[in-house]
Amino acid sequence: MFKTLRDAFRIKDIRKKLFYTFMMLVLVRIGCQLPVPGVNRAFFQNWFDQQNNGAFSFFSAFTGGSFERMSVFALNITPYITSSIIMELLTIAIPQLEEMHRDGEDGRKKITAITRYLTIGLSLFESTAMAIGFGRSGLISNFNFFSALVVVVALTAGSAFVMWIGERITENGIGNGISIVLLFNILSRVPSDLTTLWGQFVSGKSIAKGAMAVVIIAAVILATIVLTILLTDAIRRIPVQYAKKMQGRRMVSGQSSHIPLKVNTAGVIPVIFASSLMSIPSILMSFTGAHASGFWGTVLGILNQNNWFDFKHPVYMLGLVLYVALCIFFAYFYTSITFNPIEVADNLKKQGGFIPGIRPGKPTTDYLQKILNYIIFIGAVGLMIVVIIPIFFNGIFHANVSFGGTSLIIIVGVVLDTIQQIESQMLVRNYKGFLRD
Repeated sequence: MFKTLRDAFRIKDIRKKLFYTFMMLVLVRIGCQLPVPGVNRAFFQNWFDQQNNGAFSFFSAFTGGSFERMSVFALNITPYITSSIIMELLTIAIPQLEEMHRDGEDGRKKITAITRYLTIGLSLFESTAMAIGFGRSGLISNFNFFSALVVVVALTAGSAFVMWIGERITENGIGNGISIVLLFNILSRVPSDLTTLWGQFVSGKSIAKGAMAVVIIAAVILATIVLTILLTDAIRRIPVQYAKKMQGRRMVSGQSSHIPLKVNTAGVIPVIFASSLMSIPSILMSFTGAHASGFWGTVLGILNQNNWFDFKHPVYMLGLVLYVALCIFFAYFYTSITFNPIEVADNLKKQGGFIPGIRPGKPTTDYLQKILNYIIFIGAVGLMIVVIIPIFFNGIFHANVSFGGTSLIIIVGVVLDTIQQIESQMLVRNYKGFLRD
């Protein structure tokens, strides 16, 4: 990876793209510090510090801390991510969108435009809910229609601007702009999380206890990163053989290829879906200002991931069981709508390809479905291990950090994808140079 970056900086075109990407990310960080006009930031910071559920810390990590600071980029890139996921699901469910997706570049441009409009709509809805829900509690100093309107416009415009920055990075910079912005937001929280860990487990302790804490923290982070890399790169290759065909008067032997199936086929989507679903009750309760007690207090405690490894209250472990079940369900659900074994089998048959030992048609479809079900389960289990390791240590040692397994999966995935794109651009440049000579 470091060799790739070193070689990339030697190439003028790629160096310009890297510099452009960096300057755009600096612009994002500046926007994360600008306050929304008329907002009482001290009130919101105090309110945020009192929250003991993982929903808002998860959201804060994705926004790079701009949410808890209530800046103009408080919503950040999250509406666009939600819109992209919704559009991907609707593309499978709505025939018109599926037809657009198959129309090539023009169809994808139309879907991208619809995603933009949906992002603005979601930003408008979320900012209105925040302005009304938090504004009545003291977020807005002088709460009235016009002050709330200013907050809504500022938050919506900030989200739209971050979306624009992401698209400009994709067009003029390196990698997928939206993913790069999300990566930068998550990484911006790492120093404060490490500082929190240092102050909680190392500072003020004896040399032996401090050194032991440093070793344990480093080992947990390193093990999680290694497992994430293995999970991200793991691929099941299904061999494919193409039949012989005539070219002119000669019989050309068939080629061999393979179908790459990623073990973690759904990526981090199952975790995002499950976490979002389980955090809805807590978020609604926070917006309304209600205080749950009795049965509903226990339900919210079960849904709070910070309580899952509180062995004094075993009932909270039900939340972990529900979380694992939801992640496995969404892994199967998301993969089933993004990978169609019937379509793959039909394409193989049309191209004269077949899996050795498997007849074309329905047997190929059944075989692909069987392999897919197997690797989805393996990928979901691996995903759960990566995600639960930080939750376990946070629950046992009460380490209040936002840097977890979900963040690591995103970081590793985006970094590997960006490095591959840099390598491909360097390779294309070498080919062009060779052809020019």
